Amino acid sequence: MSLLEIVEFPHPVLKQAAESVDGLNQAIEKLIQDMTDTMYHAPGLGLAANQVGVPKKIAVIDVSTAEEPRNTIVIVNPRIVEISKEAEKAEEGCLSVPDLRTEVERALKVTVEGVDLKGNELKITGEDLLARVLQHEIDHLNGTLFIDRIGRLKRGRYVRQRKKALAGEKR
Repeated sequence: MSLLEIVEFPHPVLKQAAESVDGLNQAIEKLIQDMTDTMYHAPGLGLAANQVGVPKKIAVIDVSTAEEPRNTIVIVNPRIVEISKEAEKAEEGCLSVPDLRTEVERALKVTVEGVDLKGNELKITGEDLLARVLQHEIDHLNGTLFIDRIGRLKRGRYVRQRKKALAGEKR
């Protein structure tokens, strides 16, 4: 088990669109295992590769509860192929955006295609929390943070607070 460092806003890799994975190999498999270990350790519901400084289209997700067995979903090169018109606002947080939880509007249902850890085609239809996490992680892979989906004033306040906090750490 190797835990990876989760990069935090305003790290530039978080705004970078990730590159497609052209083939699975041992290095990618190790990255996926390390991302999974890191997600559970953090703890989080999902983790995109660029959150650990690797701009590759890989996401790991698990929305199971503490009472349920782990159900890790690995998606390589994910893309949303269907999205419902019905949406709702719900609170989100992000391992790369510390000290902020706020409401974000997301579609209630999405269908995502990609490949699994073995390179097999994968199609997942997620509703509610799974739909939200799929959208959140795919946003990461496209260089979009959840703070890009909130109001300008709230985002501006967070950015100022974050810059002030980081300036204080450098002293």
